[in-house]
Amino acid sequence: MKPGIRPHTRSDLQQWVRERLDLRPSDEHALLEALDNVVLGHERLWKQSKEEAIRAVCAGSATRVNRLRTELSARDATVSTIARYFEFLVTDLTDQVHRDPKTQLMNSPRFLDQLETFLALEQRGPWCAVGLVDITSFKSYNDTLGHAVGDRIIGRVAQLLREQVRSGDLLARDAPEIRDGRELHARFGGDEFCFLIPDLDHAETARLVAERFRTAVECHDWSTEDARLASRRVTVDVGVVCLRLDAARERQPIARQLAEALLARADTMMYMAKGTSAADVYPMQVRVEQGRLVEFERDERPK
Repeated sequence: MKPGIRPHTRSDLQQWVRERLDLRPSDEHALLEALDNVVLGHERLWKQSKEEAIRAVCAGSATRVNRLRTELSARDATVSTIARYFEFLVTDLTDQVHRDPKTQLMNSPRFLDQLETFLALEQRGPWCAVGLVDITSFKSYNDTLGHAVGDRIIGRVAQLLREQVRSGDLLARDAPEIRDGRELHARFGGDEFCFLIPDLDHAETARLVAERFRTAVECHDWSTEDARLASRRVTVDVGVVCLRLDAARERQPIARQLAEALLARADTMMYMAKGTSAADVYPMQVRVEQGRLVEFERDERPK
């Protein structure tokens, strides 16, 4: 089915489920079977009611016609309710497929799709930034304190990322419906996270936001997660790449490649941060030139 088209028939719905939901075969079969049972049941009810209405008209029974009209209205309401239920169900299942169950952030495939879409469209601000984060020496927490503590650390870092890299203080003030609905963060896998900072007036703002997040992690009272963390401060390494957003027509044909390239550059910057004790965040500044990312030289960086 074409993107954006809603299913209207049973076969449309089956095709929609297969295309949109990345379910295990057994789960997909169970969902389609449940949908079939409901849809077929209501098809039988509708056919039965229609046949009864025809017989009533032929018999000239006005009373029976009125009763059937009432029944049909009630059945229409039931079908509408069930249709809304399945719409909510499909939306919920789709959301689960795209979300990391441990942190409730987007997962990395969904983030990459969202980043691709963002890059293909015109944006208000002249800059955006993509960042990659990992928890410094995370394996040592798992190995010495146990996976339960490791999970709590991951959960808390995810929460701090949401709080510190937030849409409300980054996006244009004149579009609250967009500002409040845009997700910016994802769990990239393991102890790694990624984020998007859209609509920036200056590349320097990305550094300030990343520093704010890094400091929030460092200053958090980790003993509230586990008493043993009182003497083992949790820190993160952050790599950021800032993209100069010129005309979208230059990005549209290569939006997917750009998304992947930005994440790769952010990964490089993150590992460079490890070598400098993660004392500061130094974003890389890039632009699109002849279909590829090109880094600004220091003396030509926009102020």
